[in-house]
Amino acid sequence: MTKSIAHIALVVDDYDKAIAFYTNILDFELIEDTRLSDEKRWVIVAPKGAKECSLLLAKAGNEKQVASIGNQTGGRVFLFLFTDNIKYDYDRLCKHGITFIRHPQQQEHGVVAVFEDLYGNLWDLIEPNEQNRWHIHREKDN
Repeated sequence: MTKSIAHIALVVDDYDKAIAFYTNILDFELIEDTRLSDEKRWVIVAPKGAKECSLLLAKAGNEKQVASIGNQTGGRVFLFLFTDNIKYDYDRLCKHGITFIRHPQQQEHGVVAVFEDLYGNLWDLIEPNEQNRWHIHREKDN
């Protein structure tokens, strides 16, 4: 039996603002934007060419959800974005005014930088190396 994680819900305050950030700044694709009601939409974005997991942009619907915007993991890195050219992506994101908490550094599993998204969620931007187990696992599948 094959399983995979299809979507990760990311709580946002405004659909259009979130779509603009993820498509214009992070250069993701808008996969789907379907209106479900006057207040709710099914919005999916993903890195261009991604075949696995995507982000479901979920507009906060109550006070508890609003309070979690930008802090869904209690301040830990929340999402991990692989790149094949960290220098290019780092420079591009800096030009767009993205705040980097940690600038690119060589780590055991690749070159890693940490940035904040529109809401303050922390992301690892990773150019994996041959030691990166997830990268090795994915390469075997392709």
